[in-house]
Amino acid sequence: MNRSDLQELSNARMREATTLFKAGEYSGAYYLAGYAVECALKACIAKATQQHDFPDKDRAQKSYSHKPLELMKVAELYDVFESAMRSDRVLAANWTFVTEWSEQSRYETWSGGKAAALLVAVSLPAGGVLPWIQMHW
Repeated sequence: MNRSDLQELSNARMREATTLFKAGEYSGAYYLAGYAVECALKACIAKATQQHDFPDKDRAQKSYSHKPLELMKVAELYDVFESAMRSDRVLAANWTFVTEWSEQSRYETWSGGKAAALLVAVSLPAGGVLPWIQMHW
């Protein structure tokens, strides 16, 4: 899987999350919205990976995380993101929703309100986490 594949997967998961939300399938929408962020961050990691370079073992292992904060750090974007959050309170608030997501959320039941909050946090054009990540992928 390469950067382009991960970008496409991120966009597909966001479309699917929106479709599920509109159909009243809130738990699936919640899970897939978080997964869209995960794929986008992994696309950023792929972008920073140089062809023919031998991968750093620790970085490679951390890349298999499902935790948005950990992936943001592996992508070496967290300092820039932290600076962006200081100047954009909406982005900072939206990041809080995103960091509450985990791969374990697929085993939980989510309300329409929780799903809506995450979808907005992820996709909001101004202050959304996914649009910010996409500027760096």
